[in-house]
Amino acid sequence: MSTNGATDSLRCYTLDNGLRLVTAPASTGQVAAVNLWYGVGSRHEVPGRTGFAHLFEHLMFQGSGSVAKGEHFEAIERLGGEMNASTSTDRTNYYETVPQHALDLALWLEADRLATLREGMTQEVLDNQRDVVKNERRQRYDNMPYGTALERILRLAYPEGHPYHHPTIGSMEDLDAADLNYVLSFHERHYGPDNLVLTVVSSLDPSDVHERVETYFGSIPRRSEVAAAPDATLDGPIGGPVRETVTEPCPAPRLYLGHRVGPYGSREFDVMHMAMAVLGEGQGSRLYRRLVVERELAMDTGGTDALVLPFRYTPSLALVTMMAREGVSGDQLEAAILEEIAQLAEGVDADELERARAVLERDHLQTLASPSGLADSLGSCAQLFDDPGAALTWPSRWADITPDEVAAAARRLLTDENRLILRFEPEAEDAEQ
Repeated sequence: MSTNGATDSLRCYTLDNGLRLVTAPASTGQVAAVNLWYGVGSRHEVPGRTGFAHLFEHLMFQGSGSVAKGEHFEAIERLGGEMNASTSTDRTNYYETVPQHALDLALWLEADRLATLREGMTQEVLDNQRDVVKNERRQRYDNMPYGTALERILRLAYPEGHPYHHPTIGSMEDLDAADLNYVLSFHERHYGPDNLVLTVVSSLDPSDVHERVETYFGSIPRRSEVAAAPDATLDGPIGGPVRETVTEPCPAPRLYLGHRVGPYGSREFDVMHMAMAVLGEGQGSRLYRRLVVERELAMDTGGTDALVLPFRYTPSLALVTMMAREGVSGDQLEAAILEEIAQLAEGVDADELERARAVLERDHLQTLASPSGLADSLGSCAQLFDDPGAALTWPSRWADITPDEVAAAARRLLTDENRLILRFEPEAEDAEQ
């Protein structure tokens, strides 16, 4: 157990079976937030077996040795609690917020499906959830305007066979090829207490939480076979500009411009995070002021026009995306975005850098304000950096970034050689008869 400085409220324990436990006090109410970060994501998949990490996000709710299908959700919702899960390249996350008196129930449910999920797994369950995931892919990717953007961006940014080349949803072909034996072996190789960070945010004494976790999880053995993650090493620029144009039914031209930058957690990532905030975070950003308001070339989509996709074990991706206004061509919008990117490399004003820093700090602190957000941030930093306390001090990473450093990084990284361009164009309307 260790604490220091701003992280004095945290307590960290490691059980004999390798499970890492992080506890922190809840800021509001008699609630307990339970958050589990398993160190398995789509980067652990191999060609021909994509989509399995995300498939397991669904399978983990379909019953186990002691809990029938649907009972996990019912037990939590009956108490007024909330629960869900998500999958990314680097982890799979399960979380629930319950009344504090129900903490034991939440811990028992999570321990049971970790230890006995394979006992409740059947071909019928697999077939059902495979169909659910395939339908999700149709709704969110294949049959939605711009829905395949991320899939195409990853293919352009990372070479064939690279573990970040494909999205978490996987392909229809790989989902169809999923068989029960492989699904069971995937759980056995990736789901174990030695691959888990469990975070509990509550008003209970940390030693009390530790004792409860030991009761429910302590007897679960480590994995007998630990799956190695595929090599994600990648050096150098994208080799661009690489380009793809997609013509499909969509309301307006939309542009995506991506550049490889440092892995999540590196200084280069932090600098480019600031650069993207200057460029496209909020209504005070350059892209919004100049292309949405002043030049009226891009639509106000109510979101972020520039961000960094945070990949921990390979170069991350700084991404700019904007949609053209009516009457504006894809060529016009692309030229305008490239102009703004070039101007970022020429220099950054201290005031706009301070605005960007304030926006990032605000967003970070808003996440920490809720028990569930705090638990997720602590679990993230524990799993990815082996340092849960970093969640509480993260804004300090941006404190000494200078305008010159941002401009220099933009000159080095936001180049044609390191650029991908994905453009969606609407299908031409049939000429009137």
